[in-house]
Amino acid sequence: MEKDNNQIFKRTLASGIADMNLQISEEKQDAMLAYISLLNRWNKAFNLTAVRDQAEMIPRHLLDSLSVSAYLQGSKILDVGTGAGLPGIPLAIVHPELQFTLLDSNGKKIRFVRQAVMELGLKNVQAEQLRVEAYKPPFMFDTVVTRAFAALSEIVDLTSHLLSPTGCLLAMKSRQTQDELAASDLQNRSVEVIQLQVPQLDGERYAVLIQGQVE
Repeated sequence: MEKDNNQIFKRTLASGIADMNLQISEEKQDAMLAYISLLNRWNKAFNLTAVRDQAEMIPRHLLDSLSVSAYLQGSKILDVGTGAGLPGIPLAIVHPELQFTLLDSNGKKIRFVRQAVMELGLKNVQAEQLRVEAYKPPFMFDTVVTRAFAALSEIVDLTSHLLSPTGCLLAMKSRQTQDELAASDLQNRSVEVIQLQVPQLDGERYAVLIQGQVE
């Protein structure tokens, strides 16, 4: 049964990736499936994600994370409020040439992330257990990405000290963001709202791209 399920998961992921017009090797797809297998096992004991069905993790975690792959800028990427490593780990698997820092204040989730990074052999991922406002890295990031983290105005305020002046804040959202945009201080910044296409996932998904740092 497990072998049959694994084949179903492989076909489901491959189909979703093809529908998104992404070119991702079978080796990388296998690594992503190994990640959600590990997440599924840990989730039973540590409640890392509300998604309990491993099959459902493919669209809701993997494909959703991959939907912003094309919008990453630069080489230093920060995933704020990464939780169990989303979207950071799937993106790091697909982009081994980029350096990812995964940030969360929750100890059990960061322990899982570190275990996943070790088991998957990801050399381009560093996990940090800190609140975002307390995080003081020695460099700034080219892209700061968030997924289901906070209201847009709060994201902008909390990450302003981490984003390069020429960098991009990439906020993943599950609904229209016009009210949040209106409530945010985004003067003199370029803002683009993109509707993401996530196969096999019900409901709308958006990415808000905000260029430049708050002055």
